[in-house]
Amino acid sequence: MNKEFTILIIGNVIENVDSFDLFLKYESDIKIISTLNIDESNLILDKKNIDLVLCDIQIQDQDMFNFIEEIKRIQKLKDLPIIFITEEYNKENEKKAYSLGAIDYILKTIDEDLLFSKLKMYIKLFEKDKLNTQSLENLTSILQHKTKMVSIGEMLGVISHQLKQPLNILSLFCEDMKLSYDYEEINKKSIKDFSLNTRKQIHYMQETIDVFLDFFNPCKYKKDFLISDAINFSLDLLSSEISNNNITIKKDFESDYKLNGVRMELSQVIINLIVNSIQAYSERNIENRFINIELFKKDDNNFLKISDNAGGIKLDNLEKIFKPQFTTKLSGSGMGLYMVNLVIKNSFNGILNLNNYKDGVSCLVKF
Repeated sequence: MNKEFTILIIGNVIENVDSFDLFLKYESDIKIISTLNIDESNLILDKKNIDLVLCDIQIQDQDMFNFIEEIKRIQKLKDLPIIFITEEYNKENEKKAYSLGAIDYILKTIDEDLLFSKLKMYIKLFEKDKLNTQSLENLTSILQHKTKMVSIGEMLGVISHQLKQPLNILSLFCEDMKLSYDYEEINKKSIKDFSLNTRKQIHYMQETIDVFLDFFNPCKYKKDFLISDAINFSLDLLSSEISNNNITIKKDFESDYKLNGVRMELSQVIINLIVNSIQAYSERNIENRFINIELFKKDDNNFLKISDNAGGIKLDNLEKIFKPQFTTKLSGSGMGLYMVNLVIKNSFNGILNLNNYKDGVSCLVKF
């Protein structure tokens, strides 16, 4: 074992203490914590990492079933394995024990060798489960790192496109100023206009870069923001791409509302969804291109809906669309919609549904 396996014993559940001590000598990685009451058990469960609980059903004036039911409601203890120990078999108590998620219901009169064999088996099972959980966590960490790298690439592409426009405008302003000088047309107003316009473009580029850097800041500050602000910022970033692909954006904000989190994370989600539509349009000969963005409230729930008429998704792909590594693009990584779903779920406690809708795709986010 990688660490001590800790068993919490509540009540007098072991008849032969000497035999149990001997068992522990052969299983040196096992640690035992004992208590006789509920209050002390609560303190131990709160402060210690317990791997298994042996719980005596019959402890005077203490409702052990109610106690176990209460601790199972605590997030970190909901999967804690419990073994109930009883002096007398009672069918109703056995049903109650298993209904509370107990993994075993054992009589105190059980042969000690059989008890220790059961404990060894449970310990091996729990250790194997821990290893599987660690492997899953490592895999998730790798996937999240990969999605972040892909996201950086996507954001760099968006940012580079967005910076080209103000840079081109600045170039035009400089050329215009040079021509004004050549033709001796420079005056106070032209200098003032030049200063105002260039500062505006530079400020816009600085803000774009700052927001981009903030997106990858590990110490991001969460705060309330209007979802419409995240939408409008995303559309500003993609304005040149939207214009170059002759796409009409239709906005219908019936109900604007606030979210708590990092605005740029939601903007990245919106950018990813809109870029998917833009790419679908560029692959297909579709006229009258549009993307609808709606905000509305229904049954006390807030919704964001983004839909297009770009031809939709093949039915065979709909069930796989949020899986990591799945992509329909020859050069794609398959991380785009996986990342979108991850951010919506983990950062905003939202639910994303994606379906074919009329002549295109509808992405519905419930917050």
